[in-house]
Amino acid sequence: MSEDSEKEDYSDRTISDEDESDEDMFMKFVSEDFHRCALLTADSFGDPFFPRTTQILLEYQLGRWVPRLREPRDLYGVSSSGPLSPTRWPYHCEVIDEKVQHIDWTPSCPEPVYIPTGLETEPLYPDSKEDTVVYLAEDAYKEPCFVYSRVGGNRTPLKQPVDYRDNTLMFEARFESGNLQKVVKVAEYEYQLTVRPDLFTNKHTQWYYFQVTNMRAGIVYRFTIVNFTKPASLYSRGMRPLFYSEKEAKAHHIGWQRIGDQIKYYRNNPGQDGRHFFSLTWTFQFPHNKDTCYFAHCYPYTYTNLQEYLSGINNDPVRSKFCKIRVLCHTLARNMVYILTITTPLKNSDSRKRKAVILTARVHPGETNSSWIMKGFLDYILGNSSDAQLLRDTFVFKVVPMLNPDGVIVGNYRCSLAGRDLNRNYTSLLKESFPSVWYTRNMVHRLMEKREVILYCDLHGHSRKENIFMYGCDGSDRSKTLYLQQRIFPLMLSKNCPDKFSFSACKFNVQKSKEGTGRVVMWKMGIRNSFTMEATFCGSTLGNKRGTHFSTKDLESMGYHFCDSLLDYCDPDRTKYYRCLKELEEMERHITLEKVFEDSDTPVIHITLDLESSSRGSDSSESIDSLTDLLKLTSQKKHLKTKKERNSTTASHQNAREGQEVYDRGHLLQRHKQSNSDVKDTRPNEPGDYMVDYFRRQLPNQGLV
Repeated sequence: MSEDSEKEDYSDRTISDEDESDEDMFMKFVSEDFHRCALLTADSFGDPFFPRTTQILLEYQLGRWVPRLREPRDLYGVSSSGPLSPTRWPYHCEVIDEKVQHIDWTPSCPEPVYIPTGLETEPLYPDSKEDTVVYLAEDAYKEPCFVYSRVGGNRTPLKQPVDYRDNTLMFEARFESGNLQKVVKVAEYEYQLTVRPDLFTNKHTQWYYFQVTNMRAGIVYRFTIVNFTKPASLYSRGMRPLFYSEKEAKAHHIGWQRIGDQIKYYRNNPGQDGRHFFSLTWTFQFPHNKDTCYFAHCYPYTYTNLQEYLSGINNDPVRSKFCKIRVLCHTLARNMVYILTITTPLKNSDSRKRKAVILTARVHPGETNSSWIMKGFLDYILGNSSDAQLLRDTFVFKVVPMLNPDGVIVGNYRCSLAGRDLNRNYTSLLKESFPSVWYTRNMVHRLMEKREVILYCDLHGHSRKENIFMYGCDGSDRSKTLYLQQRIFPLMLSKNCPDKFSFSACKFNVQKSKEGTGRVVMWKMGIRNSFTMEATFCGSTLGNKRGTHFSTKDLESMGYHFCDSLLDYCDPDRTKYYRCLKELEEMERHITLEKVFEDSDTPVIHITLDLESSSRGSDSSESIDSLTDLLKLTSQKKHLKTKKERNSTTASHQNAREGQEVYDRGHLLQRHKQSNSDVKDTRPNEPGDYMVDYFRRQLPNQGLV
């Protein structure tokens, strides 16, 4: 396709008047132009020949001043020096000047979950005026709603922490993604902590991230967070808090690690409105005196981390050729929401045949594990491996790595600065209130007008279940074939990653309360493979990783497995695709036979496929004796480096496989026609017999390159 049309693909015409820069950003561009070209604007001369404008510049050439137009600012506000822009906070938020940075580190051995001893205590703290308040950040609530933002937040002198005594810990959380409202010293080495609810709400207390200083090594300290609102928590299932020591990082290059003893999650005293709150308590000994340490609910990944990562891409002469970074929109606080378009540029119309894949993350700011999965995906898809090149040649990837930067910046767990959950507002028409999800939906709509979108996935974190799994879409009134086909990609993912991804935990339904989520809205727009990927905050119950926490590298590896499964799903060799489809049919038949004895009136279409046995990845079929040989898939990934090699591989197996595939397709058609004869698919514009149409049209892998 032409160069102009390629630019059109890279840039989504989906932004509003927010694309005009803030005054400080504009002045940055002006100063850069003057410094580079030593130019003067026309009105500097007062010459009536030139109108008063800042867009005409005068450049001194060959002894005279020559007018020219100012170079346009980079599209959608991303400057030529990179995507970094000043981080904007609600104007009343206090922010310390020191920048918090952490090293990347992976433990040499998986970190085990905590096993209760039965001796854990449940501290209860009655209100006492004698207790010492050592940290208080309640001023963040002096406004009932978001008003406006500033770079750096509150510009008045920062309120200094309470003066400490020799043995009193000092706390701080007035930094990016930090969250702490109040700390009370209740005993010599015991502290009661209250985390701040999401700004402009009175709930969603789950995320915590704070700094501690002035400690003594070897002393057993107890920390108790007292205002969680969820009755169930992974802390009751062995999850440990995260700890980071700056001295350990500097001396031994050790980063975030799981710590804590006497860990317990329990219901505590009722709140003022009669609601019950829940506490998390743990004990810990610091490794060094006078260290600077941090505790967190999950591995932090801030808006600044994202911007620095994108700057690295933007400044890379190789990756920047096939990864274009643009600004999708601006948030309420006027922070940038970035969108990445990843594909191999072509100068002919063939690139319009490429199908699209959409990934988004961090709509819930406290679910930092989703950012680590996104980072792993971007690391791989922007890498130099043959499979990454094949994916870029095959698809157009649209990626929104952080949908809720405002919430990430202020340390919210679930909401934006509108005080609402963005992932319940994809159907909203309030563009000004929910800009990131409004523009994402609009971007997808425009993209679908130009090319087929074969998969949408929104990355999340889960606070009550282990492992990694997916939620898909499927109504009870859908066709049986669609009902099975939407499960193929998650099943492939479980086979490629059997020690992390659990197919048995996947669910495929559309609840009324979830109709405003990205997954459901995109599915109703026509994307059949529309998923939410949920990653636990804790760890795995599967395979070799059973009973251990996930590290950042474990989370990042899911980005690779996602790409690997996408190649499997669209492989010209359809062996894996049809084996998974057969496995799903047999799983359904197996459950149906069991249900017949329990409730003969239960319709087949209502029966879930969430079998515990399927969580065992490529060995999941062992419980189905009749399919043992059929479902033993190869454990090695077949790498198809180029289209020529893929076609060659397909041709070499075509003669041997052709008869079997004809039989398989006819067999599937016959069975689905019989089972669907009384089932009507209510999906808009969906053919009545989907299976016939599905095999009549091109398979997902065909015509992609």
